Amino acid sequence: AQVGLQVSCVCFSVSQYLPSTAVNTTLQLKELRERMRPLNISAYIIPGTDAHLSEYIAPRDARLAFMTGFTGSSGTAVVTQTKAALWTDSRYWVQAERQMDCNWELQTDSKADRLLEVPPGGQIGFDPFLFSLETHGDYSLILESSNRTLRSIPVNLVDQVWKDRPSIALVLDDGDTEKVTGRHSQLVCESLLTDRPVRFCFPPSGLFNLRGNDIPYNPFFYSYTLLTLDEIWLFVHMDRLTEELKVYLNASCTGPLCVRLRGYDSVLEHVKQYVSRPGVKVWIGTEYTNYALYELITPQDKLMTSTYSPVLTTKAVKDETEQRILRDAHVRDAVAVIQLLMWLEKSVPSGAETELSAADYVNKRRSEQKDSRGPSFETISASGPNAALAHYSPTNETNRRLTVDEMYLVDSGGQYLDGTTDITRTVHWGKPTAMQKEAYTRVLMGNIEISRTIFPSGKRGVNMEMLGRRALWEVGLDYGHGTGHGVGNYFGVHECMSCFSSRRGPEGAAQCFKPGYYKENDFGIRIEDVVVTYGNNYLTFDTVSLVPYDRKLIDTSLLSSEQIQWLNQYYGKIRRLLGPELDSQGLREEREWMLKHTEPFAQSGSSAAASSSSLTFLLLILSLFHNVV
Repeated sequence: AQVGLQVSCVCFSVSQYLPSTAVNTTLQLKELRERMRPLNISAYIIPGTDAHLSEYIAPRDARLAFMTGFTGSSGTAVVTQTKAALWTDSRYWVQAERQMDCNWELQTDSKADRLLEVPPGGQIGFDPFLFSLETHGDYSLILESSNRTLRSIPVNLVDQVWKDRPSIALVLDDGDTEKVTGRHSQLVCESLLTDRPVRFCFPPSGLFNLRGNDIPYNPFFYSYTLLTLDEIWLFVHMDRLTEELKVYLNASCTGPLCVRLRGYDSVLEHVKQYVSRPGVKVWIGTEYTNYALYELITPQDKLMTSTYSPVLTTKAVKDETEQRILRDAHVRDAVAVIQLLMWLEKSVPSGAETELSAADYVNKRRSEQKDSRGPSFETISASGPNAALAHYSPTNETNRRLTVDEMYLVDSGGQYLDGTTDITRTVHWGKPTAMQKEAYTRVLMGNIEISRTIFPSGKRGVNMEMLGRRALWEVGLDYGHGTGHGVGNYFGVHECMSCFSSRRGPEGAAQCFKPGYYKENDFGIRIEDVVVTYGNNYLTFDTVSLVPYDRKLIDTSLLSSEQIQWLNQYYGKIRRLLGPELDSQGLREEREWMLKHTEPFAQSGSSAAASSSSLTFLLLILSLFHNVV
């Protein structure tokens, strides 16, 4: 019934065939199509993102959910005058079937098929604020040989239909972040203005070391910035700026480090005027610049691009203060994760706990830690076959009870004034199978091999990928996601710079390693730690996540002597840094649990005689680590 009926006016006359969770979208589709007709567009594209191409979006930007009823985090819709279709990945197919009414078709093939149903010569409308440069290029490539064109429509048609669209939050502050980072907006701006020979660039609002709560899990606020050698323009919703913030931004003066404030919605007009000036050359980061801003920069000889803006690359490098405080945040964060693992170890055998109760528990424990500002992403709490879905998060419909007979994976993180955390641990409370134990050990071997490597600065990320996967490849196993990503410092948990990208994350960058293995409909394994890159011409990593791995799942006979030595050194570090924190919080039982789970592993017999190359490696490690806590 859902796929067969296409006429919206009769959709809910057959509501008995629809799930009770389906949303009636007849009215919004009718109104959207009425908006499309005078514009002479044959189709309209509705992405699931916002004007800043955010990973997470605020309720007011959930246009895809408003139009379709589908609330998954990934998807794109296309609406014509007679049909409406949604594309999402396999994680969300079941959810989409439950949430969409019969106005909508769920598609699993290419978007090109639906776009090519537009008549030759037809125009396909889109909001340029919601398209990245890459997205626009992909669609253009599909359509270029078919006599169909994309048409940029700056006024979002869904917003015109959405009568009760949520309002924007007004929280914006700087005091707490400046207190813990010691970094004022002037320091960041001055560095960019003096070190970068550019006239102009489009950085995100992180330039000012300000935080807001516009985006779930991320302390961001809606804004644009125009930075030149003698001007700084901040485009922001003016009613959220207090007098204290205006003083902080030096908004009352006109010097090169004084911030000139303009309304958020005036950015296109102002940028268009600025770009029209003679001699202006524009530097943008293509990764996070929307097409609406990009299309203003004409002619092309005024444009200079790089993957990331200089603000993003500068922000990715943590200075000494930032590195120190992010380590402090990870110590407190480890307390919360250990509280979770100890509680589950005691509670799961009774059969009373579920994926959702575990997620709630770790979020609550984090909230009790100093300077906590909530989770850094939606907690992935997954048992048995659910853990085989790499990006699964529990819902009331999918929630499973935890048992001692299944593996359990918890991927969670926190936002703190002094850092952002992201850690994954996989455990088994009963007797794991030989296959589960070997797979887990090989995932751990990949984590260790990346963590202990020393590499020349500037090498490409493919080398790190191979280190993370090699032990799995040896027995024909692999995983289908990336091996790591950059991590912010009370910013986004997924940050641009990483040793796994084509451009190597530099010294001082925080990032995570997350090798895994997933057996469909059975179990999933992932081990994830945050590290800080350090060194000079040769770099290595300092692991700042401080939670032990599940001893029950480690087959030490598969580990080399160097890997066991790394593991023992890491466990010694956990004891040294976490013990005092657990004592200071009066958590005696958690301290005993930590000590029990960080007992050193016995060296294998082959470790007695290390090779000369291994000794050289260890000496290099020691020389790099002597100044690292």
